[in-house]
Amino acid sequence: MISGNVPNTGLITNLPQGCCVEVPCLVDANGIHPCYVGELPPQLAALNRTNINVQELAVKAALSGDRDMVYYAVALEPLTAAVCTLPQIKQMVDELLEAEAQWLPQFA
Repeated sequence: MISGNVPNTGLITNLPQGCCVEVPCLVDANGIHPCYVGELPPQLAALNRTNINVQELAVKAALSGDRDMVYYAVALEPLTAAVCTLPQIKQMVDELLEAEAQWLPQFA
């Protein structure tokens, strides 16, 4: 038995399908078998959903090359939103995308 990160296929019922969840997994010669968890306490599911929302926006940004999606994802990240203004977030994202441009050509 391990704790494994796997796609949510109804394993945690109050989190979105397809998001990555960490659940108990049985491992044997036939592979990894994620275990059903059910519903998390509402406060834990809510906390997870705030992070999942940021991750979904970041993935959409990476796949589409949409800089606005990057701004939205970073602006919704709780710590960043707590310490940076929206103009500071935009400037930071622009600087990061410029610094990493060779690995992120979709944002050129």
